[in-house]
Amino acid sequence: MTEQQRRTALVTGAARGIGAAIAQALGAAGFDVAINYHSDKSAEAARILAEQIEEESSVRAAIFQANVADFDEVKAMVAAVKEAFGGIHVLVNNAGITADGLVMRMSEEQFRSVVDTNLGGAFNCLRHVAPIMVKQREGRIINISSVVGQYGNAGQVNYAASKAGIIGLTKSAAKELGRKSITVNAIAPGFIETAMTEALSEEGQAALSSRISLGRLGAPEDVANTAVFLASDSAAYITGQVLGVDGGLSL
Repeated sequence: MTEQQRRTALVTGAARGIGAAIAQALGAAGFDVAINYHSDKSAEAARILAEQIEEESSVRAAIFQANVADFDEVKAMVAAVKEAFGGIHVLVNNAGITADGLVMRMSEEQFRSVVDTNLGGAFNCLRHVAPIMVKQREGRIINISSVVGQYGNAGQVNYAASKAGIIGLTKSAAKELGRKSITVNAIAPGFIETAMTEALSEEGQAALSSRISLGRLGAPEDVANTAVFLASDSAAYITGQVLGVDGGLSL
């Protein structure tokens, strides 16, 4: 791939979990990868991931620290990524947090922190990356939603609201940006094997699996493979869609 043909993907919240799997898969697909992380505690994991991607995939990878909930920090990060790589062709809005609690006991801070990071962060990144893609007249924006955003979940009104908002954000942005050859889609994962699900007992994991048609939890790679597809030329005529990666949980 020549320098002129190179494509860059920015993945937020990519130090670990689903974000790391997406970053690795995009690197394997030939994209240079900008890895966003937030806290200093994630810096080492992000650095190791960047080294691994460069070694395994012979692409460029670099790390960029920013709190996606902060409009100005995202603006500075996007400028730094563009300066380092020359453009941004794929944006994966993956960064997200949880702060679970029953609605009658949930604090304002619990609600606002989750919505500001999950939904506000996706907006901030889209807002600053979209002008770059418009100038390029090409781009793929992939927002990570959740089945919880489609069907709700007790104890997660903040998380569900943020993920439902991402679906509305996706469909509206797809209508605005389509004529600039920019696609905007969302992925709605179900129960995915992460640090959170690994902490469950065997009985708890079995209970989750029993609700899934395929009889197992998903792997981060299942979501990552979908992201690679949406970032590829094969998905050039797909926009404004929500792709469920849930093993049939939502049936």
